[in-house]
Amino acid sequence: MALKRINKELHDLGRDPPSSCSAGPIGDDLFHWQATIMGPSDSPYSGGVFFLAIQFPTDYPFKPPKVNFTTRIYHPNINSNGSISLDILRDQWSPALTISKVLLSLCSRLTDPTIDDPLVPEIAHVYKTDRTRYEATCREWTRKMLVSKVLNYIIKYLFYLHFNV
Repeated sequence: MALKRINKELHDLGRDPPSSCSAGPIGDDLFHWQATIMGPSDSPYSGGVFFLAIQFPTDYPFKPPKVNFTTRIYHPNINSNGSISLDILRDQWSPALTISKVLLSLCSRLTDPTIDDPLVPEIAHVYKTDRTRYEATCREWTRKMLVSKVLNYIIKYLFYLHFNV
């Protein structure tokens, strides 16, 4: 059942991908995906590229996928390990939901964090008390993570060229 559903979602994502998001399996393992979210233009994450790991359980869609950010992000609902506080990934999961809807919910959460039940209370406090500082810190982290990813890619590419030419 899980494999059939995952294949259908993969097909649907290819046919009608959500705006600013992409996702697909890593290699041949259909239960382990990587996703990418582009920082929403109307948020302090604009210009950022955020990577996520998705692990589907064997009883999917009756249980939610495990989704974690692998790119560090300054956000009250995402901690330093990449864990995400999102109700549809916990107690509000429904088999009617899809990974596409999860990604869209995460995009929405980037522009509109939930501060009543934050995963990182310190960041939620900054959000509530000093929005200008919060947004500046988001932009700074987004820029640093993007530069880090680009440099990592360049280093890997140069390493590949050096040893495979």
